[in-house]
Amino acid sequence: MCLLRWGVMSVTLFKLSLRGAGRQAKDYLVYFVTVVMAAALLYSFNSLVFSREISVLSQSMEMLPVMILLADLVVVGVFGWLVAYATRFMLLRRSRELGTYLLIGLENRQMARLFFLENLAVGSFALGLGTVLGILLYQVFRAVILALFGMPYHFSFGFSLPAAGLTAVSFALIYLHALRRSRRYIRRVKIHDLIYSDRHNENAAIHTGKWRRRIFSASLVLGAAGTLLLMAGDALLGIIGAACVLLFLFGFFLSFSSGVPAYFDRRPALKYGGQNLLIFRTLTAKLSTMGVLMAVISTIFTATLISEGTGLVFRGLFQGRAAEISCFDLYISVAEEWRNHDAYLDFIEENIPVEKSVLYPVYVSGSSQVVDYLTSCTVYYSLDFDQDPILRYSDYAALRSIAGYRTAELEPGQYLIHCMTYLENPMKQYTGLLTLGDFTLAPGTVYTEHFHQNYIEANGRGYILVVPDEAAKGLAVHHKAYAAKTVQPVSPEQYAALENLHNGIADWTEPQDSITAKANEEAAVASQTALFVFPLYYLALALTMTAATILTIQQLSESEQYKRQFRLLHKLGMDRREMCRALRVQFTFYYAMPAVPSLLIGVPFILNLCKAPEPGVMVGSSSPAAIIGAALGIFFLIYGIYITLAYTGLKRNVLPEAD
Repeated sequence: MCLLRWGVMSVTLFKLSLRGAGRQAKDYLVYFVTVVMAAALLYSFNSLVFSREISVLSQSMEMLPVMILLADLVVVGVFGWLVAYATRFMLLRRSRELGTYLLIGLENRQMARLFFLENLAVGSFALGLGTVLGILLYQVFRAVILALFGMPYHFSFGFSLPAAGLTAVSFALIYLHALRRSRRYIRRVKIHDLIYSDRHNENAAIHTGKWRRRIFSASLVLGAAGTLLLMAGDALLGIIGAACVLLFLFGFFLSFSSGVPAYFDRRPALKYGGQNLLIFRTLTAKLSTMGVLMAVISTIFTATLISEGTGLVFRGLFQGRAAEISCFDLYISVAEEWRNHDAYLDFIEENIPVEKSVLYPVYVSGSSQVVDYLTSCTVYYSLDFDQDPILRYSDYAALRSIAGYRTAELEPGQYLIHCMTYLENPMKQYTGLLTLGDFTLAPGTVYTEHFHQNYIEANGRGYILVVPDEAAKGLAVHHKAYAAKTVQPVSPEQYAALENLHNGIADWTEPQDSITAKANEEAAVASQTALFVFPLYYLALALTMTAATILTIQQLSESEQYKRQFRLLHKLGMDRREMCRALRVQFTFYYAMPAVPSLLIGVPFILNLCKAPEPGVMVGSSSPAAIIGAALGIFFLIYGIYITLAYTGLKRNVLPEAD
């Protein structure tokens, strides 16, 4: 008889769990979709870890599994916080229902088991659905990585059991941690506390309005100081600045509910104008009890923007450097005063088919007039060239042909200037005459194609002057260089052999030769992008989804309160159009509140980070303006999806029908 009753009770609990799980997924659809996406992201990135196809693309990709696993640890922690918060939030929202179950005879331990089964069902279904979606998402990431390495993509369906296992373990840790806390609460809670928990107001962290106003003012000062310190470029100042920013975010949101009303109290005309009183009273009432949460979300948004911006800066840095030094299929510069180039040429002749090539000297003019000019009017690093670098026109024409550039004409009595883009405007304004022996030359056309000008033994440091061949006679040779257009891209084995050849003839105390190959640089960029940029984007996506989901859960959970509020306003004479406007403005402020401080901190930080690389690298699509635009675009695209879903659902549920 006891066994039969236990069986009936188990079936009843199971049915209640399924019904609760269905209601939970329906009522908190945004949360459920986010958990599904979390499973998809975890599975797809774990699949990259276990993909043999990806790992064999480049030797530099050996660290990719480590980088992704490190990012996974952070992402699991972030999603774990989301699930723990949402589980606790839903538990409190359903407290009256659970209390009713206790009244009809269920025990606390049975109630804990019921809640556990509900969330286990939701988590299991989300994991299964997310794994299926992750299989497709992995194909997207796989196609991107193959494109980075210039390899063709062919769709091939595959399921990674190790990736699925690692994802399942991650989900188990996330849900077991969240449910363990809920289970402990349910087993100890009393019926009275469950029945009336929805009537308990959350306590404000700072009770005294006077202290709130003081903290509000101090937080603004800390925010400005912290942002400036983050931009200082010093590690210690950056740590102090980060601490100031955190204090600013928490102080600002904890004191907002007093700081803003105090502002309106001194301006009654503004306070009672239009719908301001309704909008800000609702907003401050909400923030007075969720200031800590808002501060945490704003901190997450700040980390998101910095993560996205840093990823874009890394991508621009890798691509900008590689584009400048990979304009030739093969390039070797030799410090002529230490050794000759014969060993390299012999190896190339025997092992690397070459379509056309040129061996040429880079001279120095004996004066530093252009160096001095650039140093005085722009950010310029001369480094190895304390005299103006010179190139013969015949060698310059050959190099342009090898690189695939159009022919550059040299007018009689002139010299050409080839420089990096960041020096283009100063060089176009330069009017100095160049005297070389019996030749006096005036500046001519300025060219700015990539020309291997941002490293040591190269075609000048940022710029080079191109003169007639006769004018270069008798000039001192700074170094010699070799550039070639190869029949086939230089293979990793050929490049390694050239480096080994260099290591065999060079002494570490001597100036080092420079060997670059276009194929090697492109592979390095692909590896660096996969190692650093992908994990940063992955982290940014997880952070944005988590913060936006919590904001949306908070907003949608108050549908009934909004419904009662707008029903009363409708009875008082407010028409639907005015209510739509009031709801829209409330939504705007609610979702803008955690985002605006993040923008004020993140954008200056990213701009400052863009200035860290050497000049001439962050240009074009990697310019500071482009990076800021891309980072904000990615952020607001994801954020906007959540805002749109929340606003559409709330508007449909809370506003009365049009008369």
